[in-house]
Amino acid sequence: QVQLVESGGGLVQAGDSLKLSCAASGRIFSSYAMGWFRQALGKERDFVAAIRWSDTTYADSVKGRFAISRDNSNHTLYLQMNNLQPADSALYYCAAARGDVSPRRDLYDFWGQGTQVTVSS
Repeated sequence: QVQLVESGGGLVQAGDSLKLSCAASGRIFSSYAMGWFRQALGKERDFVAAIRWSDTTYADSVKGRFAISRDNSNHTLYLQMNNLQPADSALYYCAAARGDVSPRRDLYDFWGQGTQVTVSS
């Protein structure tokens, strides 16, 4: 059983930064791809970023502002978010996949419950 628990969300102003964390437990391996997705109210869950070993990929909307990283020794995934904008407001989910990095949410096997990020203008 794999469990993913996100933290670090909150209410910030436009231009601020936040760092999200995702603690993984259970049979999750360093070889798993880990990703962040987000879902705004009334919208679909969209890809944000993913990482596997040194391979990373980002959604165009966050390139240059967000950075994904992971600490395999602590089984923790991070998302550093800079220059946040109101359009970044969403529930942010952590996910794990047995395969390579991918923006396709259907390829991710395990999901957390999400952490809310709200950016005011």
